[in-house]
Amino acid sequence: MANVARDFFIGLSNNQFLNTRAKKWGFFLGADKFVAGTTIQSVMKAVKELNARGISCTLDNLGEFVSDKTEASQAKDKIITLLEAIHQENVDCHLSVKLTQLGMDIDQNYCMVNIREVLDAANKYGIFVNIDMEDYAHYEQTLDILSVLRRDYDNVGTVIQSYLFRAEDDLQDLQDVRIRLVKGAYKESAEVAYPDKQAIDRNFVTLAKQRLLGSAFTSIATHDHHIIDELKAFVAENHLDNDQFEFQMLYGFRNDLQQKLANEGYHFCTYIPFGDDWFGYFMRRLAERPQNMNLIVKDVFYTEDNKLKKGPVVSGAAVISALAFWRLKVNRNKKTND
Repeated sequence: MANVARDFFIGLSNNQFLNTRAKKWGFFLGADKFVAGTTIQSVMKAVKELNARGISCTLDNLGEFVSDKTEASQAKDKIITLLEAIHQENVDCHLSVKLTQLGMDIDQNYCMVNIREVLDAANKYGIFVNIDMEDYAHYEQTLDILSVLRRDYDNVGTVIQSYLFRAEDDLQDLQDVRIRLVKGAYKESAEVAYPDKQAIDRNFVTLAKQRLLGSAFTSIATHDHHIIDELKAFVAENHLDNDQFEFQMLYGFRNDLQQKLANEGYHFCTYIPFGDDWFGYFMRRLAERPQNMNLIVKDVFYTEDNKLKKGPVVSGAAVISALAFWRLKVNRNKKTND
């Protein structure tokens, strides 16, 4: 059932029609709990609230797989405006960007011009920029672009996904680069990625320990408290400096654990997505782990004191069925309107 649900939500995340419609329809099924609004003003409010609790942030102006230069240029301009807002508001925050949003699928040279403009603005304000890793089809190209950028900029890093077989080798090549380590959220071939969660988790822990023993800063991005506890023990046993790493989680997920880690003195960063192009991101979060679906169910159907808001008790499977029905309905509407 878990694999079926994962494939289903990843399929939805890649559906261009649904992504386009979602921009017009707005948030549904509790997405507003996990996406900090659609404007820079709304996301700045979220950043300030987290900063006040001792938590830093990284911001993602949502958008990917852009195939139109006008849209890519608009995204670049909004990202630069976001950098200006981070500077003006003097918040503890850095930036996360996707190269496909800046035109990588259109033309690599065009994308390079855009990301350089972003990095120039970020460098002016002393802000770090993390290049998010996307699906495997863009993996090699992303690393190539990073390699070129690193010749001129030291305020840029990227993401390595532990579900990839090649992750360890790539981390060796990037041992002097600031990295965010994640498990991975795209559906990849068994030829390039571990197919099961246990193998992905084991590789994540192995890679995290290797990075902790190195000298470059690492963002350890996981919601799994078992993995976090193991890494905390590893840090203590090896007398490692807390300043060389941070734990990182997604906005809206495991808020109590986020605050607990910050209160314990660990550097903690919350990844905050915002913007109109939220649908693909949200669907991949539902695909990643069954626990994410449980959070959605609780948020949509239950009050804070765990009382049912309305209607019959539902399960994750019922929500999946509801989404399937919704998808069928909008597809029928599309055919009717065509």
